[in-house]
Amino acid sequence: MSAAIGDQLAWVAVDWGSSNLRAWALDDAGRVLARGEAQRGMLSLAAPQYEAALMAVIEGWLPENASDKGPVEVWVCGMAGARQGWCEAPYRPVPTALGRLNEGAVTPTLANHKLTVRILPGLCQHRDDEGRDFDVMRGEETQLAGLVAREPGFSGLACLPGTHAKWARLEAGRVMSFTTFLTGELYRLLASQSVLAHSLGDDDLDDPEDRAAFIEAVREAAANPAVLGNRLFGLRARDLLDSSLPEGERRGAHLAARLSGLLIGLELAGTAVASETAPVCLIGSDALVERYALALDALDIASRSLSGEEAVLAGLKLARDTNRVA
Repeated sequence: MSAAIGDQLAWVAVDWGSSNLRAWALDDAGRVLARGEAQRGMLSLAAPQYEAALMAVIEGWLPENASDKGPVEVWVCGMAGARQGWCEAPYRPVPTALGRLNEGAVTPTLANHKLTVRILPGLCQHRDDEGRDFDVMRGEETQLAGLVAREPGFSGLACLPGTHAKWARLEAGRVMSFTTFLTGELYRLLASQSVLAHSLGDDDLDDPEDRAAFIEAVREAAANPAVLGNRLFGLRARDLLDSSLPEGERRGAHLAARLSGLLIGLELAGTAVASETAPVCLIGSDALVERYALALDALDIASRSLSGEEAVLAGLKLARDTNRVA
């Protein structure tokens, strides 16, 4: 352990997903002292294994003599709080205030007395007469809380791209409603397990022609989502018949860019984003945020961005700080 980390460590933030856990050592002001990660997500762990998996990542950060300052606080968001996770943190129904997520935190029983762990809840939504439908999120609510921590009272539309992309409507720091799209998962399934797998290559949008194909596909799907099934099969047909497409690896990349554009365009067609007057706040990894910003721009919709890491750390810090003054 670095002596500097042990001396300055005030708490640990953890984002625990289905496949991975990410952890940060932080001082009392929320400054990052160290980062750690492991491919030990909910899908590979049983409840009794979580504590050991966490310690394998963060043990080197902990003071040798924990009794000097007391146990180190660990604040966790994500799938560790799922029913199949470490300790279930029941969903909080929307509308809900993001500054009060700490009130739904649960504390698992630990064998190691160097730590206290609090796992934040996710959010749920039930079908009602106002147009909401059944939906859940777990982990993204903390990133939204990070947005509110940075911009208290935020109102507007936020999008969190990912395997299951989330669109959330916020009013004065409260999540009023949200919608999930299987866009990322659909892309993976189609690219790896459908007839399109024979035609697609890497999808990085580095080439200007690929970016143009992506933009064209976004506009097509957003304007006429009913033809998506046809346009998807058309990717395979174009690979077989269209002599104007690039050859070799460039051909597969071009068609992959078009698939991505079709699916994101379909997603945008299913949101109320076209009527938005304020820029959409995109929260996530640089690559996904850039892709969604390009798609929104193709439809003349403004956006701005917030790093996913910054958002989750700010959200966990907000929960910790709120809990300390409660």
